[in-house]
Amino acid sequence: MNHDELRALDRQHLWHPLTQHSLWGTPDPVLVMDRAEGFHLIDVDGKRYLDGVSSLWCNVHGHRVPELDDAIRAQLDKVAHSTLLGLSQTQSVLLAKELVDVAPEGLTRVFYSDSGATSVEAALKMAVQFHAQTGHPQRRSFVTLGDAYHGDTMGSVSLGFSDWFHRAFKHLSFPTIQVSSSDVDAAVAAIEKHAGELAGVVMEPMVQGAAGMIMQPRGYLRAVADACRKHNVLLICDEVAVGFGRTGRLWAVDHDNVKPDILCLAKGLSGGYLPLAATLTTERIFDAFKGVPSEARTFFHGHTFTGNALGCAVARASLKLLVENVLPTATERVAHLRAALQVMTQLQHVKEVRQLGFMVGIELVKDRASGAAWSVDERMGHKVCARARRYGVIIRPLGNVVVLMPAPAMPAPMLAELVNVTRDCIQDVTETH
Repeated sequence: MNHDELRALDRQHLWHPLTQHSLWGTPDPVLVMDRAEGFHLIDVDGKRYLDGVSSLWCNVHGHRVPELDDAIRAQLDKVAHSTLLGLSQTQSVLLAKELVDVAPEGLTRVFYSDSGATSVEAALKMAVQFHAQTGHPQRRSFVTLGDAYHGDTMGSVSLGFSDWFHRAFKHLSFPTIQVSSSDVDAAVAAIEKHAGELAGVVMEPMVQGAAGMIMQPRGYLRAVADACRKHNVLLICDEVAVGFGRTGRLWAVDHDNVKPDILCLAKGLSGGYLPLAATLTTERIFDAFKGVPSEARTFFHGHTFTGNALGCAVARASLKLLVENVLPTATERVAHLRAALQVMTQLQHVKEVRQLGFMVGIELVKDRASGAAWSVDERMGHKVCARARRYGVIIRPLGNVVVLMPAPAMPAPMLAELVNVTRDCIQDVTETH
């Protein structure tokens, strides 16, 4: 089936996520990817595209990695899936142990689900039920960061309510206490003021990804963590986007040497191969759910594909590669990326370049001197990313922020290509608009 036929079927039957379909496929036609090789995606016509956003921030080592492919094939010869409700499974047990071995100190229990949003949803319920079962049933509120995004299930929507995304569901969401991601004194003050009602503080540590690659000042995470410890408030760190080497370290919390009470993982957990998520927590929290059946202290929460054997098998292979091969050389690649990004500062319509590790946000403005922004309808970020596709590079916008999120294993020459094409496209589109 050729590209045009597949595009027609796409328009007839697919409902794409986070997509305005009245504009879908305009002005540039829809790309239909068919296969991949290394750090490139290949469409049905055979054209290659550098995967500059890690297939939505989840690919770690590239595509068709032999060690990861082999792990899935080997597991297929055993079993693809069996439930964790009333049974256990080899790969889920071994992955849990290996995650605990490399997780921040104190995290000893692993609860599996299948996406970033579900890992956060589980964390919220754990936190509220933990406090209820340890004598503090009034602790049901959460502090969140302004402009936060933690997923699209209703609990995670409540943590990061966006009028653009979620206005139709406002009546279904619960209120939260929002604090600035740049004013650490105000954040600590809010925790102290509301401590008696707080179940937890939920935050992406170091970088708010979907907010536009907003960087927190160094020491912010540490100050919030200290305030949580002081007031018996659980610190829930959402590392769905920032974990598994994205910030140049295995975990973003490592930058401030913070040990959260709950850690939410997904995306890079399986190397970007299969849907898999995990919520890690401490023995203290786990113990609060023990009791006789009549006490109903059980965590009544689960998923059909919890601890999927194929997902856990490939996650084990990915984690091994990440720790042994990728992280030891990550600092050098991060430095290459930082040096390459210096060319962006010369562009008259670039307000700021924000980077931590392999996470980059390039903010576009109509006028740098005044800071005047492009309007939503001008879709400047989208136009830049559409132009990049003509040059064989896949990137994505967050409004007027162009996001680069290369796989942590991407070699330096490809990182330079990614930056140079992005620079050229920003210049072409903004200066001829």
